[in-house]
Amino acid sequence: MKARLAGAQKGHSLLKKKAEALQMRFRQILAKIVETKTLMGDVMKDAAFSLAEAKFASGGDFNQGVIQNVTKARIKLRSKMDNVAGTNLPVFESFEDGVDTYELTGLSRGGQQMAKLKINYKRAIELLIELASLQASFVTLDNV
Repeated sequence: MKARLAGAQKGHSLLKKKAEALQMRFRQILAKIVETKTLMGDVMKDAAFSLAEAKFASGGDFNQGVIQNVTKARIKLRSKMDNVAGTNLPVFESFEDGVDTYELTGLSRGGQQMAKLKINYKRAIELLIELASLQASFVTLDNV
C-alpha cells in the first residue's frame, strides 16, 4: 500500500513539473510573439521604403524582370521538431540555397538601393519564418 502511495505521489509530482515546464514555455513563446510582431511592423516599413527608393533610383519598374526570371527559391524553409517535456513543437528555420543570381541587378543605376532592398526583404522573410514557427508552437502548446 505504501509503495502504491509513493508511486502515485511521484507520478503526480512528475506531471506537475511537466505542466509547469509547458506553461513556462507557453509564456516565453507568447512574449516572443508579441516582440516579433512589433518588430515586424518596423521591418516591413523599412522594406517598403527601400522598395520605393530602389524604384526611384533605378528609374523604372524592375519587378516584372525579376519576377519573370526567377527559377527557384533562394531562401528555403527547414522544419524540425523540438521536444519540450515530452511534447513535440514544430520549429521552422530558414536557410539560403544557392548563389545570388541577381547580384548584378541595378549595376547601371540604383545598385546600392537594390542591395539595400534585398537585405531588407531577406530580413523580413526571416522574421516571418520566425513568427510562423512561434505561432505554430503556440497553437500546439495551446492544444495540449
